Amino acid sequence: MMRYIKKIKMAICLAAIALLSGCLVNENSPQGFRLPEGASFKGKTAFIDLGCIQCHLVAGEEVMPVPSEMREISIVLGGEVRRVKTYGQLVTSIINPSHVIDRQYRDKHTNADGKSKMPDFSEEMTVRQMIDIAEFLQSKYEVVVPDYAYDDFGY
Repeated sequence: MMRYIKKIKMAICLAAIALLSGCLVNENSPQGFRLPEGASFKGKTAFIDLGCIQCHLVAGEEVMPVPSEMREISIVLGGEVRRVKTYGQLVTSIINPSHVIDRQYRDKHTNADGKSKMPDFSEEMTVRQMIDIAEFLQSKYEVVVPDYAYDDFGY
């Protein structure tokens, strides 16, 4: 019986350590970072004004101006996705487009150094514009659950 109680105590201690270790925060943690709410309609305006329409189409946005030049790159933002596109991911993609480049775009949409061809807008984009663009784009994503065929066992 004592052996059994010792094993339970050990399991509880290990579980507590595992739970607490997930709560540790270092200086690079995004915990607590949140920008003010954005305005989707202002985001659309900023998206157009900053020239994002030169390379991007937005799913569900039919009333957009025609780009001033023919698109060399045409990446569709928004639409149906299998995973939630978080606010943080959108903000990061806007201010640091080379952070994560989807495999399907790596060959065609990166330079010789493997960096995104998307220009750095950090000198010309205001924080308000970034917030509003993230709000605008987030509203254009729709999470869908894939319709998988089940096998004989219901999986």
